[in-house]
Amino acid sequence: MENEIFKALADPSRRTLLDLLNASDGRTLNDLCAPLQMSRFGVMKHLNILEEAGLITTRKVGREKLHYLNAVPIRQIYDRWVSKYAEPWAIELTSLKNELERGTNMDNKPRHVNRIAIKATPDQVWQAITDPAKTSKFWFNCSIRSDWEEGAPFELWDQQGEKKAEGVILTLNPPHQLVMSWRLLSFPDAAGESPSRITWEIASHNEFPGVTLVTAVHDEFEQAAHTAKILENGLPIVLSGMKTFLETGSTLAGN
Repeated sequence: MENEIFKALADPSRRTLLDLLNASDGRTLNDLCAPLQMSRFGVMKHLNILEEAGLITTRKVGREKLHYLNAVPIRQIYDRWVSKYAEPWAIELTSLKNELERGTNMDNKPRHVNRIAIKATPDQVWQAITDPAKTSKFWFNCSIRSDWEEGAPFELWDQQGEKKAEGVILTLNPPHQLVMSWRLLSFPDAAGESPSRITWEIASHNEFPGVTLVTAVHDEFEQAAHTAKILENGLPIVLSGMKTFLETGSTLAGN
């Protein structure tokens, strides 16, 4: 998979497309064609290569197909090739920040979309997300607590007994979909904001048996800008940590 990522990044036009999505995420093909001096077919070809490498994801909203930057593979490249050799300040060079306030004519479209392929079953992924003994292995050492019923509250607690986040289970469809409201408590700027929403989508890969695609969508954060910035960087780490834990039994360093 790393070879596909490096191959995709080698082309300057594809890097330009990633830059465009970094500046303004959730864009249509027409939006992405305008700044590039190439045919619509050429842009589609580059987008397909980026999607096959996992560097972007797509979602249908109404009649439109929207394209999103997927930070998870870039985070994995960082974990393997950069963090071993660079000083901590280098993380600022690899953080991909979405512009939170931008004009759009589409209401309620997802904003931050991260996707990862994990060699595990959907049931194993579901258990990893909902079992406190497992969440502590990849969710910044925090354990999740809930009765796991629609309308029930949930809480995220660290090992020092501090509640870090809370919310409500909005949709529960094991092992395929979990929707939860989300409020961060451990960051002063985020603690007073309105709840946002995280949607977990879990599906078996169509082409690779034993592989599950996990998509985490964070949206409804128009009144939670600080939360959005924190989760924009945090959710790719959570997904990478989940993959490492389920596939190897180990944890990411520092998680």
